[in-house]
Amino acid sequence: LFVFSLFLFILAITLMKDGARSLVPLVRGTLHAADPWRSLGFGWLFAYVVMSGSPVAAAALTFLDAGALSLDATFTMITGSRLGANFTVIFLGFLYVLRGRSRAASLGMGLLSFMVTATTYTAALAVGLLLLRAPWFTSIQPAQGVALQSMFDRIFTPIVDTLALLLPAWGLFLCGLGLIMLSFALFDRCIPQMTIRESQVGRVSQLVYVSWVMFLLGGAVTLISMSVSVSLGILVPLSSRGFIRRETVIPYIMGANITTVIDTLLAAVLIGNPAGFTVVLAEMMSVLSVSILILATSYRPYQRAMLASMQWCTASNRNLGVFMGLILAIPIVLVFVM
Repeated sequence: LFVFSLFLFILAITLMKDGARSLVPLVRGTLHAADPWRSLGFGWLFAYVVMSGSPVAAAALTFLDAGALSLDATFTMITGSRLGANFTVIFLGFLYVLRGRSRAASLGMGLLSFMVTATTYTAALAVGLLLLRAPWFTSIQPAQGVALQSMFDRIFTPIVDTLALLLPAWGLFLCGLGLIMLSFALFDRCIPQMTIRESQVGRVSQLVYVSWVMFLLGGAVTLISMSVSVSLGILVPLSSRGFIRRETVIPYIMGANITTVIDTLLAAVLIGNPAGFTVVLAEMMSVLSVSILILATSYRPYQRAMLASMQWCTASNRNLGVFMGLILAIPIVLVFVM
């Protein structure tokens, strides 16, 4: 199943790369997504629609390769995709609240994840845009595997050419988008469910209070699983059973938010556009630098601010409604008003 999901992932990237060229007039003209602020909102809303961030980030790279987006706009669209990816968990929790469930229990982890992601990724915008202007940084590139690329071409080009005869050019992009969503779903199913016995948790109970340990753990688990939904999903049963508290998971979420773009980095390598690799690397390095700065200099005030914001949102249905309205309105304003 893992090999099949990887096959679908590479095929999807190839289809999206070829199909993106036909969408250049739509992206640059009708949507005006070439503007960095609009592309931020576009990636955010796009992630809402597909209920996932990784396919949107991959789409941003194919738009960059097709010439529809600049480096800055691609960077902000990927940032938007990460902001929108958290909405699914919050929305599902919101539905539970409407059915009479506890706001704190249904929404706590989702709200905390969104707030940590939003604060670190928006703060990282300036850092990342500066990195994209640094010649020393843009010169960092992976070694190009010509033999590997040639093998991929032999395998996937006949499939793409056949589909190109059956579908319009924009249909290739949509087909690729559907396949990449399917590949991520299959990949999540490949990962065994992680169960942690009480005795195992007891051995590391003291470590969960060390912020740097949780930061590294979040990054490592997400790197291994290549799925932030899986790595954050582990926290829910542990939190509900009292093994960890919400204030200890903030560094874990920070670490997960850095390595969650590994699949996007792989997509950039597969597309073969050096600029795409630079953009994704800038995303990772900027979020890493902001997270380390917070942990090293102001973690306690930051922790209190995040927990206070989460508690305000879950204090009443009115507060929750205001928050939900804001995270829906902000990307719409960025796309259609800015």
